[in-house]
Amino acid sequence: MYKINRKVFFEDLNKKEFKETWVYQKKILNIIIHIKIYNRFFKKKIKIVPNYLLFVEHNNVYTLGKIGSYQNLLLNNKNIIIYKIDRGGDITYHGPGQLVCYPIFDLINFYLDINKYLRIIEEVIIKLIYNYCIKGYRISNETGVWVYTRKICAIGIKVSRFVTMHGFALNVNTDLSYFNNIIPCGIKNKSVTSINVEKINNKIDMYEVKFILKKQINFLFKMKLI
Repeated sequence: MYKINRKVFFEDLNKKEFKETWVYQKKILNIIIHIKIYNRFFKKKIKIVPNYLLFVEHNNVYTLGKIGSYQNLLLNNKNIIIYKIDRGGDITYHGPGQLVCYPIFDLINFYLDINKYLRIIEEVIIKLIYNYCIKGYRISNETGVWVYTRKICAIGIKVSRFVTMHGFALNVNTDLSYFNNIIPCGIKNKSVTSINVEKINNKIDMYEVKFILKKQINFLFKMKLI
């Protein structure tokens, strides 16, 4: 019997290097998977499968997903570190002023498949930016949230035994010039934007964004953050 658990351990890592956070994510993922394997073989002593939610801002870094091509790195004149990683998607940028969220969820706890999970993440962002009078959109056959043809939130995940890893990056006060060196997500002829830019360069309170994001995640995933 599966013990459904909607409680989620929340941790704000503030500012942390990408590699260090990646290692931390993998550690949590492995713990969850080991619990699920244990439960499979010891059904009379079922353990509750935990969920985690991490917020973080990274220093300047480019990450390349499993289908990513180095051809989408146009120029690296700032000598930024590039990591080839195990998420879906192509190349993207992380840096200060960008809120990155890593949900490490057992999807079975939320009765979700991967497609529904991604659509809820998009809805979270659409509702969040609406608080800033910004209309967010989905684009057919693409993942993420857009303001017309400008991408404001990129999503790239890994799923192992129905446990998610990696997540999404929301441009809040991001220096968008770093995107000039890449073809973001491998999508040509589309640009990027941020809440800051859409609000005519008014600096956005990151703590306020985090508060709204937590509220929307809590509501739309029907969870309890602890």
